[in-house]
Amino acid sequence: MLKNTSPAALRKKAIQFLIDLAGIAIGSIIAAFAIEEFLVPCTILDGGVVGIGIMISSKTGFPLGILTVALNIPFLIIGAKKIGKKFIVKAAFAMVIFSVFLEIFAPMDNMTQDYLLAVCFGGVILGIGVGLVIRFGGCLDGTETVAILLNKSFKLPVGRIVLFFNLVIFTAAGFIFGFDRAMYSLLTYFITSKVLDIVESGLEQTKAAMIITNDSEELSKQIYARLGRTVTIMEGEGLVSGKKVVLYCVLTRFEIHELKEIIKDTDASAFIAISDVSEIIGNHVKSTRKIQ
Repeated sequence: MLKNTSPAALRKKAIQFLIDLAGIAIGSIIAAFAIEEFLVPCTILDGGVVGIGIMISSKTGFPLGILTVALNIPFLIIGAKKIGKKFIVKAAFAMVIFSVFLEIFAPMDNMTQDYLLAVCFGGVILGIGVGLVIRFGGCLDGTETVAILLNKSFKLPVGRIVLFFNLVIFTAAGFIFGFDRAMYSLLTYFITSKVLDIVESGLEQTKAAMIITNDSEELSKQIYARLGRTVTIMEGEGLVSGKKVVLYCVLTRFEIHELKEIIKDTDASAFIAISDVSEIIGNHVKSTRKIQ
């Protein structure tokens, strides 16, 4: 049974959820502005579903906003069956806001026709937008959903999966628009990735969480049930607080937000430290069952 189910706690969770949606909406709007006002006018592609949408839209004239929603729907349906419902709701919300504002920004005057300016400023602004979306627990691209599913099933790194998808898309763009556009797109992708990491307070692809808690049993169960992650349980002793239990867990940046939610629900007094993991050697046990 989860703790903090009182009316006050539920109200606090609802307020936090609304704050998350507001942050996701702001990030989605910023990302849409970067796409329509900097990248699309210069035929510079974003990665993932949006990149595919830009290619189709440029050749058919079909609205990019509608294409983005249509192309993301299959990924959301797949993800809804195996990823947490809250994540899917936030992802769907982000994609809808993003698509609506793509259409709003489309008829406006473009910010620049200079390729270098478009790459630099478009990449930075896009990184800020996408970073905000991820920071508040959302997702703008269906390929990230697939990457998370593959990570849960085969333990493949999310970042490498997304990079592979994007390299395929940029290669296709090279044949369609010329390889100079593909190189501009790849450069934009790297700028966006770096800015995204800064917006997320320096979060890297793989993270380690060390949690000091008074309720290790319930917290470890919730982490396993909702994230499919096992934890290592260690005994510790604080200089002032005395004996404590320390949980150690390795997870991806996309799971950090959900981990914070689990800790809030289970032991709000817990102390958590999140650090970067540069390399993982050996097998890390992880559940592949559905997360409720």
